[in-house]
Amino acid sequence: MIQYNKTELEQEFLVSEGHSLKKAGFIDESQFRLIDKNLTVLKSQKNILIRIGFFLLGSFLYSSICGFLTLISLDSMNENYQFLVYLFAIIGFIGTEVLTNQKYYGYGLDDAFILGGQLCLAIAIGISTDGNKLTISLILSITSLLCYFRYVQLSMVFLFCITLTCSILFLMFELGAFAKTILPFTMMFFAIVIYFGSKKLLARLTLPFYYNGIVFTQAFALILFYISGNYMVVRELSSELMGVIVTANNDIPFAIFFYGFTFIVPVSYLVLSLYKKDRFMLWIGILALCFSIYTIRFYYAVLPVEIALTIGGLVLFAFTFFAIKKIKNNTNGVTFQPDRFSHGNLFGTAEIFMATQLGLKPETTVESPMEFGDGDFSGGGSGGSY
Repeated sequence: MIQYNKTELEQEFLVSEGHSLKKAGFIDESQFRLIDKNLTVLKSQKNILIRIGFFLLGSFLYSSICGFLTLISLDSMNENYQFLVYLFAIIGFIGTEVLTNQKYYGYGLDDAFILGGQLCLAIAIGISTDGNKLTISLILSITSLLCYFRYVQLSMVFLFCITLTCSILFLMFELGAFAKTILPFTMMFFAIVIYFGSKKLLARLTLPFYYNGIVFTQAFALILFYISGNYMVVRELSSELMGVIVTANNDIPFAIFFYGFTFIVPVSYLVLSLYKKDRFMLWIGILALCFSIYTIRFYYAVLPVEIALTIGGLVLFAFTFFAIKKIKNNTNGVTFQPDRFSHGNLFGTAEIFMATQLGLKPETTVESPMEFGDGDFSGGGSGGSY
């Protein structure tokens, strides 16, 4: 199923880990060169800007091939033009096969062809089914999952999560008004299934190159679970899908539950992230809490902005103080100790800025072990003692 050689994929993973260890200072340059020399690596591009450049180049190449085929078949094109779009999708997958066979992995060129193939496939299915969104999302979820298993591209995991979620949404839309009413709870249950399913897969994982995809799926499930019960999202969807009009005297169904959910879930994420030492959950919890505050202020701006910011700052300070006390002695996971995998040094940067821009220099006071005066060290001195 996997296009690449499993040993080469594992070696690519090991070289990436070795590069991270070298940047963190755990191994030196000579040790990393020894690792890189003895392991066979694929043709991958670690520089994101260069990878984007190759992606644009691959997109131009892919569109040029499709444009050439369109020109030579323009005279014979009839109402069955959707066949040409299917051909464009096939070209995208064939191009991906060719590039991956040449051991290109995350280089940019392969990204362009695999994403272009999926896009053309979605357009072709939409033409054939008169824009049936459920069919499009279901087929793309299947193809993206198969592509991830074969090419181990993280973009395919993202596409799979999005299209599978859209499939559930479109299915609920077609089931009627009652399904729309319980849509938030259905999406919560769906997110819980994804999260714990990914967690179980991660515990049984034997192939390390699938690790990032499973971790991404877990993070997506956490975000989806929060969004499914966020008051603002539920209220706006209720107004859009079911025509619920919220006035001063009424609210959406289960409003109290969604109010509590909007704040309890982010706080739970923050507490669990500190307990489990999960950095991704911590980031998601912080962003979710910020969006929760925005949600309430969007409908109930009871305080002026400056007072709200002051209260928010006090709450943030209290949480930061608690978090530092909790994690200051941790040696792994979420910790307050310096991250060896990050070379950022805010205090060093600030010191350099003060010294260069303001003309300030750090004061150093060094006490000499040698006592002067009264001749206490050697010689007669003023005290006359030796």
